[in-house]
Amino acid sequence: MDRLSPRERSAMMQRVRSRDSGPEMIVRRLVHAMGYRYRLHAAHLPGRPDLVLSVRGKVVFVHGCFWHQHPRCPKSARPRSNMNFWRRKLDANVARDRRNITELQARGWQTLVIWECELRDPDRVGLRLRKFLG
Repeated sequence: MDRLSPRERSAMMQRVRSRDSGPEMIVRRLVHAMGYRYRLHAAHLPGRPDLVLSVRGKVVFVHGCFWHQHPRCPKSARPRSNMNFWRRKLDANVARDRRNITELQARGWQTLVIWECELRDPDRVGLRLRKFLG
């Protein structure tokens, strides 16, 4: 059972950010420090990628492990209350992510997904970014 009232739960969920989240800001700082310039949340592209490097034809998504269901990640554990709602919601997020990445690749974009839990080791993420962007 949920320990919060519906009003408290709603207030908590409203504070979840879709832009300028902590993990996204870390990735943006890493990419900027490497000397790359990028656009944010391009509305004309499927999924509104977090970073768009148009000249290089590359996009970067920064995914929260829970909301995008990172496989085998402890942070992606599903709530045990209101299970049907969460199953539908999270499965739809994963399906939408797949569709967006497929569409981007069909349009010639190269994609990279960075998971929230990977940012515990920013140096390793930096190496992945350098290899992807280089």
